[in-house]
Amino acid sequence: MTILYEDNHLIAVNKSCGELVQGDKTGDKTLIDDLKTYIKNKYNKQGEVFLGVPHRIDRPTSGVVLFARTSKALARLCEMFKGHTDMRKVYWAVTAQCPSESEGTLRHLLVRNEKMNKSFVMSPGTRLPEHQKAQESVLHYRVIAHSDRYHLLEIRLETGRHHQIRCQLAAIGCPIKGDLKYGAKRSNPDGGISLHARSITLIHPVRKEPLTITAPAPQEFETLFGITES
Repeated sequence: MTILYEDNHLIAVNKSCGELVQGDKTGDKTLIDDLKTYIKNKYNKQGEVFLGVPHRIDRPTSGVVLFARTSKALARLCEMFKGHTDMRKVYWAVTAQCPSESEGTLRHLLVRNEKMNKSFVMSPGTRLPEHQKAQESVLHYRVIAHSDRYHLLEIRLETGRHHQIRCQLAAIGCPIKGDLKYGAKRSNPDGGISLHARSITLIHPVRKEPLTITAPAPQEFETLFGITES
């Protein structure tokens, strides 16, 4: 667990592929567990440690995850993530296929299937059951690097839907490397997918100052594209 940023109201970590942000049916240990222990020990906290979760990223994904250390910060962050106001989220994704355009905007209606834990692009004219609802999903991408076999895309989210980047890239024939669920041909050695939450830029929920938190990319990105972190 690598701490990227910490103050009295916020704490951010660089999540590794395979780490679980919040508890699920597996019962595996989570980032929340580790962070609560870290805060308790560092600050000699007595009793239960407060840690709010305003957002999550998928287990096979790496990168920035931001937590709230106070209820005041949590309420404001939840508003930001829900409305995508005062906030910018940037991801890096590796694909075997390159989009036909070097940059562009993807707009789809996505439908989530909870039983399959998967999202689908809704085709025109499709009728949905009453309990299901399609959500407009928008992202902006640009190709920023190439290797012999792969391409690196920088993605800025305008909406935040379930598996949005994974689903939308697959819909244009560019599934993320290692993402078998969305059409990749083979898995990654570590079982993860080559999607990295690169940075979050926001207005600090309490101090009202601009803040950018950047997560160094995994070794794979340096190996494929020669990226080095300063």
